[in-house]
Amino acid sequence: MDFHCHLDLYPNARTIHAEAVRRNAFTWLVTTSPKAFIATSRVLGTSSTVLITPGLHPEIAHDRSGELDLLLSQIESTLAVGEVGLDGSPRFRHSYAVQCHIFGAVVERCRELGGRTLSIHSRRAVKDVLTELRRNPGFGTAVLHWFTGSITEMKTAIDLGCWFSIGPAAFNSAHGKSLAKSLPKDRVVPESDGPFAQVDGKPVMPWSLAKTAQLLAGAWAVSPNEAITLLEQNSNHLLQVMGFPRSLPSHDSSRD
Repeated sequence: MDFHCHLDLYPNARTIHAEAVRRNAFTWLVTTSPKAFIATSRVLGTSSTVLITPGLHPEIAHDRSGELDLLLSQIESTLAVGEVGLDGSPRFRHSYAVQCHIFGAVVERCRELGGRTLSIHSRRAVKDVLTELRRNPGFGTAVLHWFTGSITEMKTAIDLGCWFSIGPAAFNSAHGKSLAKSLPKDRVVPESDGPFAQVDGKPVMPWSLAKTAQLLAGAWAVSPNEAITLLEQNSNHLLQVMGFPRSLPSHDSSRD
C-alpha cells in the first residue's frame, strides 16, 4: 500500500503502474496539476486498487495557477485531493502568495463540498497550512505527506486531527529519524513519494511497505510485524474515512 505516489512520473510509468496493481492492495496516485490528472487518468485508466486524484503542487504554482478553476471543478467528483499544499523553502518563496491563494481556495472548496481527504505538502510552511485548515472547519481530513516540521508543529497538527504519510526516504536525515519517533502510532500510513524520493540513489518504489515498517519499527521500538500490523490497521481506517469502497487484505511478504 502507498498513500502518496507520483506513479505517473516514473520512467516506464505503464509498467510500474501494472506492477503496483499486482503488488499493492492500494496506491494513491497524486498528480501535480489538473491537466496532469486528466492525462494520467486517460493513459493509465481506472483500477479498483489505484486512486488517481487531482492536485496542484506548490512547486509549480506560479506556472499552473491558471488551472485553479479546473482543479476546483475536478474536486467535486473525487474522494480525495492531492498533491496540494504550501512550500516556504527559499527556492519557492517567490510564489508563496500564489501558493496561499491556491491552497486556500482548495481547502475552502473541500469544505463547501462536505469534506475531502487531502494529501498535503507542508515543507517549511506547516504553520500556514494548519492555519488554513483551521479556518475551514469541515474541510475533511488532512494527511501531511513527508512531514518535516518541528515537534511542536507536529503536536499542533495532531491536535487538529491530521494524519501523516511516511516513507523510507524520510529516514535519510537525522531530523526525519527523530520526528518518526514522535509520530502518533494510530495516525500513520505508508507512502513512497516515488520517483522523487530516493534511497541510496534509487527511486523509492510504490511497494516499499516492508522497508517503511522496518524503519518505523526501530523508531517505535516495536517488531517489524507489529509495525506492519499498525500500518495496515491505520490504512484501513483512513480508507474508511475517505469513503474508499474496499478494505485492504493483510500484508503478503511474498509480494515485496
